[in-house]
Amino acid sequence: MIELKHLMTYRAELAQPVDVGVGPSGWRQIFDVTGGHFEGPRLRGKVLASGGDWLLVGDGGVGRLDVRATFETDDGAHIYLQYHGILIFNDHVTRALSEGVETQYGDTYFMASQRFETGHADYAWLNAVVALGQGRVLPSAVEYRVFEVCNA
Repeated sequence: MIELKHLMTYRAELAQPVDVGVGPSGWRQIFDVTGGHFEGPRLRGKVLASGGDWLLVGDGGVGRLDVRATFETDDGAHIYLQYHGILIFNDHVTRALSEGVETQYGDTYFMASQRFETGHADYAWLNAVVALGQGRVLPSAVEYRVFEVCNA
């Protein structure tokens, strides 16, 4: 049996996407991370402006996330975050992106598997965490609820 424990919620602010266009694998857009914040029971801090999402949207509106970001905790630790996931571009997402409104969790399938790396002793436990996140679209941002996968 497994259990999901809330690890954090984070919001990543995004610049307007660079539209690479439709290539052989689908429509490529690159979203630069410009900032943000995160908070959970055991960690909190800010999202640094040093990452991005190399989004690829293929047939049927299936978006494939390829994200890297850097977090800085309130006590100065740096955490590298990498994840892959799926975002289904349905009517809710299309409207949010075109009109600058937000979606709610569950309006579409927006899931990711996060992996963390850090050399800071206080947060080394993150190096051994399997995490799953559910996302939503906000104006010029995304927000995730992230859960640690634990033994029940």
